[in-house]
Amino acid sequence: MNKSELDDEVEREPLNTEIDQQAIEAAVLTMLNAFGEDPEREGLKNTPKRVARMFPELLGGYREDPEKIVNGALFTVDYDDMVIVRDIEFYSLCEHHMLPFIGRAHVAYIPRGQVIGLSKIPRIVDMYARRLQVQERMTRQVANFINELLNPQGVAVVVEALHMCSMMRGVKKHDARMTTSTMLGTFRTKIATRQEFLDNISRGAGPLKI
Repeated sequence: MNKSELDDEVEREPLNTEIDQQAIEAAVLTMLNAFGEDPEREGLKNTPKRVARMFPELLGGYREDPEKIVNGALFTVDYDDMVIVRDIEFYSLCEHHMLPFIGRAHVAYIPRGQVIGLSKIPRIVDMYARRLQVQERMTRQVANFINELLNPQGVAVVVEALHMCSMMRGVKKHDARMTTSTMLGTFRTKIATRQEFLDNISRGAGPLKI
C-alpha cells in the first residue's frame, strides 16, 4: 500500500451499522463445508455461532466514538517536556489474510498547554487496532488522532508486532517482527528529541512474545 492509499484510509469515519452476525454465521458454515469438514460434529456444531459472536469484539474499533473515549479527559497543564506511554499491548487482524498481528505500541507527545488522561492513550490504540488493519496505517492513525486532539509540539508513535500471516503461512519466519513509526512536529524536525524518545522505549524492552 503506497502513501496516498494510506492517507485515504487514515480518516475513515466510525461505522454506524452493526455487524451482521447472521451473515457471518452462514459464511462460517459455508467455509466449514468448503474445508471438507462436518459442521454437525460435536466440536464444530456451535462454531459458526461462536465465530459470529467473536467479531463484534475483535472489530469493535470501527464503532468506537472518539468523543466517548476521550470523555473530556483533557487538562490544561504548564508542562512542555516529553510524555511517553510505552509497551501498550494490542491485538489486531491483518486485512490481507484476517489473521492476527499482536504487539505493542509506544506513544509520546510534547504538550503545548494540554495533556490527556493516561488511560486514554491505550484506548486510542485499541480503537484503531480493533479493525481490519495494516500496521503502517494503524501507526499513522494513532499519531494523527493525538496530534489533532492536543495540537502538541510533536507526536511520536512506534509500533512493533508479530504477524501470524508470516509466521503460520508463506515464509514461516517465527521470529520476524515488524516495526513502524510515525514522527510529527518536533519529533520529525529535531534529531535529539526523536533520539530521546527512541532511547526511552528501547531501555529495558524485552522481546515480543506470543
